[in-house]
Amino acid sequence: MASNQSPSTQNNSDEIDLGQLFQLIGRGFNAIFRWILRVFLYLKKNMLLLMGLVVVGLAIGYGLNQIISKKYKTEVIVKPQIESKNYLYDVVSEIQSNIKSKDTLFFKSIGVENIDFKGLNIEINRVVEIGNAESDLKYLELLQSFENTDAISDIVRAELQNKSSFNHRITFYYKDTAFGKQFAEQILNYINTNAYFNGLLEVYKSNAAARIKEDEKLLEQVDQIITNYTKGLVNNGGSSSNDKIVLDNQEQVNIADIFQYKTGLIRDIETKKLELEERKEPVSIINLGQPQVEQKSFFGKSIVLIPVIFVSVFFMLSALVYLNRKAKSIA
Repeated sequence: MASNQSPSTQNNSDEIDLGQLFQLIGRGFNAIFRWILRVFLYLKKNMLLLMGLVVVGLAIGYGLNQIISKKYKTEVIVKPQIESKNYLYDVVSEIQSNIKSKDTLFFKSIGVENIDFKGLNIEINRVVEIGNAESDLKYLELLQSFENTDAISDIVRAELQNKSSFNHRITFYYKDTAFGKQFAEQILNYINTNAYFNGLLEVYKSNAAARIKEDEKLLEQVDQIITNYTKGLVNNGGSSSNDKIVLDNQEQVNIADIFQYKTGLIRDIETKKLELEERKEPVSIINLGQPQVEQKSFFGKSIVLIPVIFVSVFFMLSALVYLNRKAKSIA
């Protein structure tokens, strides 16, 4: 008989537990509703005071925005050459330290006279390139078409060079626009006066110029070989038994290899000319921006920050008053 009564007893216990659970849930919802109602009544009671604080804060913030002088900035995009990125960051850190210490002797030594340190600052960071997943996927698909060809090595080499030499943004902050522009130009001139990197650049430029001269001589010789081969075809009535050229040393060279060699010479000349154009200074200036007003974030503006501070202080004081009242009631 005991075994027959146990299921009903268990069912009654489950029903009691579910009932208690629903009662607890209902009490929780009631507590949340009462809390929301109290907050609503509290805000309703202090609505005029809160609105007054917001209006006063807006007025004070607007007045401060009119009184405080504007701050300007100049952004310069630069590209370090011949592994001079670490030097670039070190020299910017050095200049920033001299600004903080107000070292007038240092700035006089680089040609900056009557410097105003108020609001003066300099920062540097890497320019992050905006990528497109769809375009990157198409680029990878295009690379697959060059698989197992000589062109793929040139493409990969150029891409690695592009990814390993990022552009960087140097930002100058100042109060006076006339002084700020002159200051930025003087600092950039100082950055490019490094004797070590300028010496390396001279070697690079000398090597590139010599390489171009040698490639141009070889290109003339290749053109002469191709010209003689073309004349031979004309003399033979436009037909040839094979596509090989016999050189003076009796060595046979495939005409397709000659054209490929010529293309490589032309590409090498173009690359070296581009290096001569880019590597004129240790840090190349890509873009020297014009002075612009520094735009502060929304919560960084006084017209918004002051009302937020007033309202926050009011809520903190209200919380302290409430806790003090509760403490007295317990005591």
